[in-house]
Amino acid sequence: MLKLASALALLLVGTAPLFADDMPMNAKDIKWGPAPAVIPAGAEMAVVAGDPSKDGAFVLRLKTPAGYKIAAHNHPTTEYVTVLSGNFHIGMGDKLDEAKGVELTAGGFGVAPAGMNHFAWTTSDTIIQVQGEGPFKITYVNPADDPSKK
Repeated sequence: MLKLASALALLLVGTAPLFADDMPMNAKDIKWGPAPAVIPAGAEMAVVAGDPSKDGAFVLRLKTPAGYKIAAHNHPTTEYVTVLSGNFHIGMGDKLDEAKGVELTAGGFGVAPAGMNHFAWTTSDTIIQVQGEGPFKITYVNPADDPSKK
């Protein structure tokens, strides 16, 4: 909590950037690569601040094609998602159920609290920004849905 309060104080006062070790960048300068195996194939990912594998704040972006689906899963830390472009659907529950989701469009925002089972899918090419505290991990509700185990 102290780390967050210190970061907010610096941000409000304007004396230091929130992510002091990361350089400002435009979208055209982001270096995309394949998403890790724990995320279904077809997505690209870019880490724009921090290191999701370590303790501390991180920001990453995920670029997905239309029709992309992420089965029900959870994280040990709270996940904050902002839709940058496209149509991103998110729902809470133990199984992907498109009847239980909410569509978020550019500028939309969602929160998945630590440990809460949730799922997602896209209906157009979509880019989301994910923020949180690392280490970032994904645990699928049904282990058979974990693409890294296939």
